[in-house]
Amino acid sequence: MHITEIPIQLINIEDDGFHLMVRGFINNIEATFLIDTGASRSVFDQERIKKFAINASFEDNEKLSTGLGTNEMQSQVLTLERLQFGTLIISDYQAVAIDLRHVHFSYQNLGLPQIDGVLGGDLLKQYKAIINYKTKKIKFYF
Repeated sequence: MHITEIPIQLINIEDDGFHLMVRGFINNIEATFLIDTGASRSVFDQERIKKFAINASFEDNEKLSTGLGTNEMQSQVLTLERLQFGTLIISDYQAVAIDLRHVHFSYQNLGLPQIDGVLGGDLLKQYKAIINYKTKKIKFYF
């Protein structure tokens, strides 16, 4: 079994809580992810993902995505050749892209960094992620 541990950033949200951010790579290009332990799966921003997946084929997803403040969100599916967090490399990841404009708008109003995707429960569970608030790191087991 392999383990990788990478730093997370705790982003203060108007002194009313925190969001967790982590850096990773999408097709070898550095990307910023919001860690969302309550999200059932990882998702990517429909517009921002285009800079990482230039030759990707986007297909409309048959299912409506739920969460992020709505239960009727159109989504698209695409294959990402390579997704990486530390030494964890995920090949041919079946990704879902959704409209994250409302997240970008909120973050912009708060002066926070923009995100390229949301690291959700599918990958957190599959790679047995452990978030350590004391050390400000996340571990993945693979």
